[in-house]
Parts: sequence; C-alpha cells; structure tokens
Amino acid sequence: MQNINIICLGRLKEQWLKSACAEYEKRLNGMCSLAVIELEPVALPQAPSQKQIEDALLKEAVMIEKRIQKNSFTIAMCIEGKQLSSEELSEKLRIAAVGGKSAVNFIIGSSYGLADRIKQLADLKLSMSKMTFPHQLARVMLSEQIYRAYSISAGTKYHK
Repeated sequence: MQNINIICLGRLKEQWLKSACAEYEKRLNGMCSLAVIELEPVALPQAPSQKQIEDALLKEAVMIEKRIQKNSFTIAMCIEGKQLSSEELSEKLRIAAVGGKSAVNFIIGSSYGLADRIKQLADLKLSMSKMTFPHQLARVMLSEQIYRAYSISAGTKYHK
C-alpha cells in the first residue's frame, strides 16, 4: 500500500474544513496510507519585508525537509507548477508506486508559498489552478484529488 504524506504549514481552523478532510481521509482508508503532517508556519509581522518573508520561507523549508521521507516522490504545490488532469495525477501516483517510491509527499506551503529550495528538490511542481485559493481550502481540494486519483486507478464510479 502506498504511503501518502500531506506536509502542510498551518492547521485547519474551521470545522467544516476539518470535516471535509476527515471524510476524504476516511474514504482513502484501504486505498493508501495517508498521513497529514501539520507544521507551524513562521510568524511574521503584519506587513513583512521581502527579506523577512524569504527568511521565514527558509526556516519553513528546514522543517519541511526533515519530514520528507527518503525514497519518495515529492510534489510541491505551487501556482507556477504544472496543471494536471485527475487522470494524469492518478497516473503519476501509479508510476511512483511501480517505480519503487515508498511514499508520495505533497507539500503545501504557508500563505507566502514555498522556498525555492523546496520547489527545486520536488520531483513535480503541481498547480491546482491559476486561481488563488486559501491554503486551508487547497488542503481539502488536494485531499479530494488524491481520493479521486485512487478511485480512477481502482475503476470505481466516483470519477465519471
């Protein structure tokens, strides 16, 4: 069974977001082993300078790197990433498993994104859309797409 890690900066605050993620985590039971790793974002002042943002992203990168499993396929969620269809994501997960990757890491950064070094170490930079979404909603959307990807592989009727 494939290990899927969602490494994210910040915690879900709203109950409806927690419920949505919990529902997809429940549905994924038996399809993969899912772990959600919530890291505390670096606190920044109300109007941070570019240098403060860059320093915070580097500190967050160190925390993220400690959580990336060895022999894994790593996906950085970022707006400049490639957009894939659900079928293409399903195929990426399948190829990673067949290729001997023991885990797939999805990384969701803080509100200022991810440090370049995280993007560079990723095997894939993935964008959900050219639109901007709140990070907490992006986590729900990612959870749904992971579930959809496994449903496609399993040939269930969820994906039509």
